[in-house]
Amino acid sequence: MGTSLNSLIAGKRTSNPEVSATSPTAVMVNGNTIFTVVGDIQVLNLVSECITGNDATASTIQYSVTPTVGSVGTISGASASLASVAAGAVVTLVGDAFATAPIVSASGPALSQTARGIYVPSGAIKIVIGVGSTTGTWRHYLRYFPLEDGAYVI
Repeated sequence: MGTSLNSLIAGKRTSNPEVSATSPTAVMVNGNTIFTVVGDIQVLNLVSECITGNDATASTIQYSVTPTVGSVGTISGASASLASVAAGAVVTLVGDAFATAPIVSASGPALSQTARGIYVPSGAIKIVIGVGSTTGTWRHYLRYFPLEDGAYVI
């Protein structure tokens, strides 16, 4: 059965634990939907992992949300260049301001979001790729908290 907001505030157990989703591995192209959001969620972490290395194209990545109702909005600034990034590198959403660039970590380990989450309504989480598509393949990870019963990400 559903859990009300009042019971969450009161600190009671909820049927909505933190969960995660993983995207398929693909070349990053401007406007790609990396996650479809059904119901309202709170994004706790968003990480992109390089699976096969990029060439010298100076691509950048920025994350955006396209809600079912409302206007498109970016949830990050553009990252540093992804040119020649090797497999194992990661990009992490900082999440402290919509203009803050994600962090590119060439070695793999990376810091996570500093804020306690970003509200995302039903719709899509997309990527904005500047300069040109990546040549390497990437996979995206999302850790989130459903804000309503039945909310999920695919």
